[in-house]
Amino acid sequence: MSRNAESTAFRSALEVIRAVEPRVADAIGAELTDQRESLKLIASENYASPATLLAMGNWFSDKYAEGTVGRRFYAGCQNVDTVEALAAEHARELFGAAHAYVQPHSGIDANLVAFWAVLADRVESPALKKAQVRQVNDLTEADWFALRRELGNQRMLGMSLDAGGHLTHGFRPNISGKMFDQRSYGTDPATGLIDYDRVAEAAREFKPLILVGGYSAYPRKVNFRILREIADSVGATFMVDMAHFAGLVAGKVFTGDFDPVPHAHIVTTTTHKSLRGPRGGMVLCQPELADQVDRGCPMVLGGPLPHVMAAKAVALAEARRPDFADYAQRIVDNAQALAEGLLRRGAKLVTGGTDNHLVLIDVSGYGLTGRQAEQALLDSGIVTNRNSVPQDPNGAWYTSGIRIGTPALTTRGLGTAEMDQTAELIHTVLTQTTAGANADGTASKAKYNLDPDLADKIARQATDLLAPHPLYPAIDLA
Repeated sequence: MSRNAESTAFRSALEVIRAVEPRVADAIGAELTDQRESLKLIASENYASPATLLAMGNWFSDKYAEGTVGRRFYAGCQNVDTVEALAAEHARELFGAAHAYVQPHSGIDANLVAFWAVLADRVESPALKKAQVRQVNDLTEADWFALRRELGNQRMLGMSLDAGGHLTHGFRPNISGKMFDQRSYGTDPATGLIDYDRVAEAAREFKPLILVGGYSAYPRKVNFRILREIADSVGATFMVDMAHFAGLVAGKVFTGDFDPVPHAHIVTTTTHKSLRGPRGGMVLCQPELADQVDRGCPMVLGGPLPHVMAAKAVALAEARRPDFADYAQRIVDNAQALAEGLLRRGAKLVTGGTDNHLVLIDVSGYGLTGRQAEQALLDSGIVTNRNSVPQDPNGAWYTSGIRIGTPALTTRGLGTAEMDQTAELIHTVLTQTTAGANADGTASKAKYNLDPDLADKIARQATDLLAPHPLYPAIDLA
């Protein structure tokens, strides 16, 4: 698409929206302005291509398409079949997967599909075979009661939240924690790294049905070969949530023992983050789980979103291009340059650095909580998110950490030199911010003090840093 065509397409779309609800059109335009002017360092965010964005805004949104390709519960889905089949084909080829399911609406949906596919395979199918029936509707009331009880009495072992795991890996506030009896493996207190011997010990003691690998805030590679060996040793199904680092797998930065696809029974991911697609989810699996995964709708999901599957097909096609591998490597190069810049300036980093796309700063060394640091940086035009660190004394709300990542800025074209400048801006804000006090004089975990003039100065410097790397340069909404 030419630059003029891109600009015309988005400008025309806003005119159509404005004719119905101008406040929505204004908010869309304001969001583009905000993203253009701020340093976006949220590790789970990126910038999808104009082609991907446009693929979501069309009449595929009007279609119901329960079922799978060629087996729909609604007529008239031949074009939905085309885009879903294309998205699945691109996913299989990109990741070297035996099977791909592209219907999940989000990462949590993908994980729920995976969990219930494993439960169906490991618990439900044997129960149906024992009862000599084909489906659950054929079970007697007594057998159905026994199966429901057994489905709710299974165990999961995954990485703890403060060590970098994700809420959907069996934690009580999330539905996954209400489904499973969950235990966690942590990291070595001294290094912050996964201790595989301790994971093996925990697996032998707990004997989970599912061993979960993957993370949302762990700055290092994970050896999936070792985790698969641990899973096999206790008869567990090995599942990997690669939502954060899928782009590094797609771009062949993570290969061999560090590529989860050859080692896991089932892999889940989002399609945004480092993969740079639309917001959505996806499941990859071995052939023996394919039939169960394809029952994600209606087992877990509502109707598929054909317009988002169309966008997934576009983004996955983009990721199969040779230049995506270069992009993925630059994500890691930038993250390491950002980490090195922070370390030189005295910042304390969890694990002392990074192997992937993210860096986790322990801001307690600046005398701040994560919430204070997050807000001070936001005041200064730097968008991050607070995050727990291992053994975090401030809990999951206030936290002691700031998680930063490089996928978005790498998409804009920033390189290692700009990452060092970014480290300087971050360090300046954090060193000049102090913790505030509550009205009664007690220390606050939320309030902070930062000179507004300094915040404005840093924000201008951030904008200047971004100026040579415009976001969506072809799109002019004026």
